[in-house]
Amino acid sequence: MEKFSYQQALDYLYSFIDYSLQRTYQYSAHTLDLGRMHAVLGHLGDPHKQYAVVHVAGTKGKGSVSAMVESALRAAGCRTGLFISPHLIDFCERIRMNGEPIAHGRLAELVGSMRTAVAKVPELTTFEITTAAAFLYFKEEKADVVIAEVGLGGRLDATNVVSPQVSVITSLSYDHTHLLGNTLAEITREKAGIIKPGIPVVSSPQEGEAMKVLLEISRERHAPLILVGRDWHFAPDAHTLEGQSFHLWPAADQERVNATLAQGGDLRQIAMRYEIPLLGYHQVINAATAVAVLRTLRARGMSVPEETIREGLRSVRWEGRFQLLNRAPWVVVDSAHNVDSARRLRIALDDYFPTRRVVLLFGASDDKDIAGMLDALLPRVSRLVATRSTHPRAATPEKIAALARERGCPAEVSGDPAPALAQALRLVGSGDVLLAAGSLFVAGAVLEEWPKIRDKFLSGKAAKSGTPEAD
Repeated sequence: MEKFSYQQALDYLYSFIDYSLQRTYQYSAHTLDLGRMHAVLGHLGDPHKQYAVVHVAGTKGKGSVSAMVESALRAAGCRTGLFISPHLIDFCERIRMNGEPIAHGRLAELVGSMRTAVAKVPELTTFEITTAAAFLYFKEEKADVVIAEVGLGGRLDATNVVSPQVSVITSLSYDHTHLLGNTLAEITREKAGIIKPGIPVVSSPQEGEAMKVLLEISRERHAPLILVGRDWHFAPDAHTLEGQSFHLWPAADQERVNATLAQGGDLRQIAMRYEIPLLGYHQVINAATAVAVLRTLRARGMSVPEETIREGLRSVRWEGRFQLLNRAPWVVVDSAHNVDSARRLRIALDDYFPTRRVVLLFGASDDKDIAGMLDALLPRVSRLVATRSTHPRAATPEKIAALARERGCPAEVSGDPAPALAQALRLVGSGDVLLAAGSLFVAGAVLEEWPKIRDKFLSGKAAKSGTPEAD
């Protein structure tokens, strides 16, 4: 059989149905038929049954939680697989072994080896084949444990063929409402479709409507529910632009914690303390969820010493999440792409840059609540540069700029993120903040473009303004 090049492998994958590129499609058990996944995996020897799995769904935070759990398990000596979507810059980011993306050549070889099995199963999608490739790769690399992030929803997602050690539900909010439902209860039912009978499920704190559904489904399936905020309590400690710390303790220790604090004591005397390099209070919630997952894995017999949990969280890397690229001026890239994440981003802005002028480089998918995202962010923004990623679902910069102007924010229109980044940089002073947000695809494009433009931009700024402003 003729060998694939990397580009040929990508062309082959994208020659199948790719619902992620479509603005509308029918979200149903016919369109997203898990029978196809079981069939193709059967032809490949059921690789997903060869290792332990942590299965992660949610609206926000699922990637961050997955990355933190993977980092801690790797620190504990496990051979780890991580499957995520979408990617920021390179397709191979989606499939990682021991923290490293699959090599281009290996992906090409893997996809080529799967063609016979794929041909036996009609109507497979790009995401289904990619998921199968990831599961096969992890088997071939002898993974001990795989952290598999849901692509969309949960119940009908291609990853929902696994029998996990732990199911995880991160923060739930409104997103993909045209597919998953118009109420938080409907969305939660789709996400909670990953909960398996008798298998523990760890959940981040949830709003009342979502919490009610999770309690109901976990009871129906006799799945023990470990809830952060109820079974595990946490509190932020300190934060800087280099990272943050927080305390965590089990609910059983709450009386002792209360007594210690009442006597003028410190949480350090009684609660566990963890450090993370990721910024924003929402990452404290994600980290607390990750620790609860790791503690649950330990209770189920996996060796995850406390010191490796600390090390894994301290050393985790997860790009595009309130990521600081530069100081003087401050350049921050974030993957916020719905209303809830935009609100969290606004809180982080207020927390880390309370008095600084903000220029927003913004692009979003047309099926998102762009007006709601701008309502959350624009009160902190002095000027907006609207851009558009190459993704087929991307909204036009003209639409975004018009929505910004309606809200009283001066807005400029640019094309692709590369010239838009250069345009936005011309608008910021040395003490200002340039924030790129609105879409994973915009975040990825800015991260890819920044190394190319950074030195030229900074040398030009230095020539105009002299010594950069001190932090």
